[in-house]
Amino acid sequence: MKLGTSRRSVLLGAAMAPAILAPGARAQRGWEPMRPVQFIIPAGTGGGADQMARVIQGIVSKHGLMKQPMVVVNKAGGAGAEGFLEAKGARGNPHMLVITLSNLFATPLATGVPFNWKDLTPVTMMALDEFVLWVKADSPWKTVADVIAAAKDQRLKLGGTGSKQEDQIIAAAITKSSGAPFTYVPFRGGGEVAVQLVGGHIDATVNNPIEAVTHWRSGALRPLCVFDDKRLAGTEKMTDTQSWSDIPTCKEQGLDVDYLMLRGIFMPAGVKPEQVAFYEGLMAKVRETPEWKELIQQGAFNTTTLTGDAFRAWLTKEDERHKTLMQEAGFLAQPS
Repeated sequence: MKLGTSRRSVLLGAAMAPAILAPGARAQRGWEPMRPVQFIIPAGTGGGADQMARVIQGIVSKHGLMKQPMVVVNKAGGAGAEGFLEAKGARGNPHMLVITLSNLFATPLATGVPFNWKDLTPVTMMALDEFVLWVKADSPWKTVADVIAAAKDQRLKLGGTGSKQEDQIIAAAITKSSGAPFTYVPFRGGGEVAVQLVGGHIDATVNNPIEAVTHWRSGALRPLCVFDDKRLAGTEKMTDTQSWSDIPTCKEQGLDVDYLMLRGIFMPAGVKPEQVAFYEGLMAKVRETPEWKELIQQGAFNTTTLTGDAFRAWLTKEDERHKTLMQEAGFLAQPS
């Protein structure tokens, strides 16, 4: 079951529009922020979006990439609707950024909140994030087949971020593909999900790599498969014995499910082209720093980046795909 845009198709789209991959080349110098920039995270603390935003904030500050400070604010209420609606209401404000995940699509579809990605201005795709099926390292389950068999026997508890969001979409797809039922347990953020798994309060998760890597390296968690159509690229050893590339795909393990998640930067609607260009250039500089490259390596991110029309085309396609996925899962908000 294809849940995510394949790495091959996204990279192909990027290759077809090489000009958009160098936003700094056309950034205009006539505008820069005149006061602190609010950086909204429509998700909880400790998760992948939170970690990425705070790394970006640190890079901008450390390397003096912007004269004004960047102020990170978590607005996770309503599965991120709190943050999205604030940005929607800030039309024309060039001193606000939003880092998005795929709740950009899922939240309005699941809740009926009056918001769409077109209510914002796309700036750049920073990366695509992966999902991994994790269990405790001391659990008896060594393969995906072990987990599926156990779930059919005792209905395991599968933890994830939010309700009717990316993690639960994957959980529903696992059940549809394998026939194994799970009790889905939602939490506010990926950091909390990982802690709950380490503590034995849930049986498995579908966390992003960056949300669980610390616990993997400490020996507390075991990755079983990655929800992508090919293995992760990282070959550096993350533990004594394993690198990211050693984790098989779920399809290799007999589970035909894949899903990639957006990590993108947006502004409110109604901003000027030179203001968008400033932040395109800023994020291009961020991507060149060693701190960013370390984050990408530690979190096993897919490094695809898009801006401009290519990014808008990708967003349009993803929005339609999420409508289909959520309809299949029964997650669409019912008309009032």
